[in-house]
Amino acid sequence: MLTSMARLPLHTLPAFRTVAQLQNLRAAAETLHLTHSAVSQQIRSLEEQLGFELFDRRGRRVVLNPAGEALLRSVEPALAQIDDGVQAAAAAASGSAQRLRITTLPSFAQRWLLPRMGRWRERHPQLALEIDASQQLIDLQRDGFHAAVRSGRGPWPGLEAERLFDAPMPMIVVGSPAAARRLLGAQPQALAREPLLGDAEPWDRWFAAAGLRTHVTPVASFNDAGLMLQAAEQNIGLALCRELLAADALCDGRLVKLSTLSVFYEQAYTYHLVYPPALREWAPVAQFRRWLHEELDLSRKTLHPAPPKSRRSVS
Repeated sequence: MLTSMARLPLHTLPAFRTVAQLQNLRAAAETLHLTHSAVSQQIRSLEEQLGFELFDRRGRRVVLNPAGEALLRSVEPALAQIDDGVQAAAAAASGSAQRLRITTLPSFAQRWLLPRMGRWRERHPQLALEIDASQQLIDLQRDGFHAAVRSGRGPWPGLEAERLFDAPMPMIVVGSPAAARRLLGAQPQALAREPLLGDAEPWDRWFAAAGLRTHVTPVASFNDAGLMLQAAEQNIGLALCRELLAADALCDGRLVKLSTLSVFYEQAYTYHLVYPPALREWAPVAQFRRWLHEELDLSRKTLHPAPPKSRRSVS
């Protein structure tokens, strides 16, 4: 039995964690870029050093037993912290040619982030942004990303998450200038007769909030809000979208807000900035975090300017 003075074979712990996650020695070996026999030997060495087994063998599967589960709970936080430290060290070692790797949804990248890249370059000319636009949930540590802008409720295990909005984002109805010439100020019944873009459920919710019972059959649906807004700009139909994603198009006249009514759809999750805790104080992440909040605040003020203060007459 391992005594309190004995040293745990630390080099075997990454293999232990990977086998526990994948429940298969061969799959773990491929993930770790080791041979099947090397991974098997590391698990055997760990069990021999401890003096008890950590896995139950069930055919080709290896499943944690109670002892293995207890060990994983204890070592997982330390291994995650080591992973964060390695990523922070690699980031710090990049020197003057620093690059910040960000992953985000295509809609957020296309409709909000990219139009502001010029101001980012003016502020941080020596720090390049590498942007990955993906619908998939990326493992930041595994795939080498420093941060992500994600839509959801969280939490995301092993990552620090900051809400980018204190309140849910409203969803508004927008259309092209040609549609606005016919529909601006129109009743909901008129909008219901128009070609509608997107999913039926949020539209049904919007019309219900307007006091109209109707069953919506959109003419087109999309897996990305950016494509839907592009279709609305091309006068293919009306879109019900997050106000933030339409912000620039509303400001420059490519889209027009067709109703003062907005809804808060629970499936339209708010945005978060997420990153490994070890990178919180790394300068590029800290700079991006500050810039992101400043730009979002500017967008909010542009969409909803404060009313002018009234002047009291002096008699």
